[in-house]
Parts: sequence; structure tokens; C-alpha cells
Amino acid sequence: MERILIIKLSAIGDVVQTLPALEAIKRALPDSRIDWVVEEAAAGILEGHPLIDRLLVSRRKTWFRLLKRPNTFLQGSRELKNFISELKKVRYDMAIDFQGLLKSGIVMGLARADRKIGYAGSREFSSLFLNERLPAYDIERHALERYLDIARYLGAVDPSSVCVLPIDLEKKLIRERLSIAVSKNERIVVLNPMARWQTKLWPEEKFSQLADRLISERRAAVIFTGSTNDREVIDRIMGMMKRRALNWAGDTTLKELAALASIADLFITTDTGPMHLAAAAGGRVLALFGPTAPWRTGPFGSGHKVVRKGLDCSPCYQRSCRIDGRCMTSLSVDDVMDHLPF
Repeated sequence: MERILIIKLSAIGDVVQTLPALEAIKRALPDSRIDWVVEEAAAGILEGHPLIDRLLVSRRKTWFRLLKRPNTFLQGSRELKNFISELKKVRYDMAIDFQGLLKSGIVMGLARADRKIGYAGSREFSSLFLNERLPAYDIERHALERYLDIARYLGAVDPSSVCVLPIDLEKKLIRERLSIAVSKNERIVVLNPMARWQTKLWPEEKFSQLADRLISERRAAVIFTGSTNDREVIDRIMGMMKRRALNWAGDTTLKELAALASIADLFITTDTGPMHLAAAAGGRVLALFGPTAPWRTGPFGSGHKVVRKGLDCSPCYQRSCRIDGRCMTSLSVDDVMDHLPF
């Protein structure tokens, strides 16, 4: 029996896109026991996963906050020490760095593993912590395929890009909630308007106009999603609307969000983690792209659509725009409506 440690800390979308590789590795090495190190923001996706024997949750950002304050320094030190002790408790046959950043490299350096596997040439010198380096990957390939290449390296044959999310219970809960909130003759359209980069955002007034048209022209029930911190923005969007929508931001777990996406008729989103979660859950995704490239990080699989202008300056991969963010602002409501599957 091989003991394997997967290191994929963040973010939500990246963790989701690593799940097909997890399944492929398990099929190639069926007797293995697989542990996973993840940061707390994405941990909810992996909790209870049948292929993960032990989930180690890094509270890195929380620890840094605790360590900065004298009155919480001891608590932060204690929690960090306990995490390292748990990490070192097991001697692994191999550890795999799917992240390729300094933060994952440090976890790799702390882990006790005979084989420390990852890509050469990774960012922030993370490959220095490896003793088994795959050739540097082609940055233009989709991230999910790059992760599957590691599974292929470990013996996976024709690995599938599809993964199973354990969300049966969440589907039941969401269906019960929808039965109260949505009429039977309405389509369910989820709008996920937020993103971590300012340049990935679509104007709020356009989201409000889109929601109104979905309701009036497509007989849709519109549900906005996001984190608790997004409620204010979504309330502002809904305040510009002429019709009624639902604000579920902060009211779903990650698994419940995946369940909602799998049940909905359409999931319209910016380029963000929930986009990948929706695609992995079997939802139909319509993604709005501007500064990033859908061939690298778009919704993976068939049936999804991407709306983008394809300007000369796009993709630029910049978090701030020196011009006017036109790759997103130039997307019209008609552009999105024209790509609806119904």
C-alpha cells in the first residue's frame, strides 16, 4: 500500500480542477491511501470525499493574522505547530505538489516523503523542494490537463476529465429549498457576478439588466450567489432591477453551491472558482471572460459557452487595467443573451 500526499492548497477553482487527477491516481494505484493538504477556503469541497483518507487543513492566512498580534501570538504558534506535527505524522511514499508556489513548496519541504514530485520551472522557486521533476509544462494548456499529466506520469491510462462530487445530500436540500422559492414553470438561472480580480468583473448595471431580461424574456427565476462579503454588491445590483430576484450569497456551502449549479438550467458567471465548481458538478456554464484565457482556465467539458470580445489587449492577465477595462465593459447584455441555450 502506497501512502500519497497531494498538496493543492487553493483556490477553489484550482482544487476542483485537481479532482480528476485524484480519481485517475486512485484508479492507477487502487491500493493507495491518499491524504490532501488544502487551505480552509477550499476545504469544504473535499470534506467527506470518499477517495481522501485524511484531509489536512492549512489555516495559513488565519495563522498569519494571529501571529501578528501579541495577544494571539501563542494561539497562532500552537495551531501552526499542531499542523506541522500532523503533517509529519505520516511517512509518505510520494508527495505531489499540484500548486507550484512557494507556499506549497514549504509544505513539501516539511512533509516526510521519499518521492517529492512536481513540475520543473514552477513559480516562486517551488521546484527547489522537489526531488523528482517533470518537464516544465506548457502554460497555454488547460490547467486541468496539466494536472492530469501528473496522473499520467504516475501510471494513469486515458484519465478522465470528469470527476464525482459527493453532493447527493446537498442536492436534496437544494431541491427542497427551490421548491419553496421557485415556481415549477420557471427556468432556474444562477448569476455569480463576483471575482477576486477587479478586471474580471462585469459592470453591476449590466448584471441587473441581464437579470431583468432573463426574468421577462426567458421566464427565469434568477438566483444570485457569492460569499457573505458579496451580499452588499448583489443587493446593489438587485436594487437596480425592475423585477424580483433571490440573493443567496453567503447562504450556501460550497457543496450546496455545486448542487444548485447541477440542478439549475444555467450558471452565468465571471472567471472565478464557482465557475469550475459548477462545471465539475455537471452544470451548464456560461462564462464571461476578459483579461484571462478560456483555453487555459475556462469551464472544462462540453456544453459550456464562453462570451468574450477577444480584443488585441486580451488576455493580459492583469489584476488592474491602465485603460478602462474594456475587455469586460464592452461585453453587452445582448452579447450574453445571444449565447443563451434557451
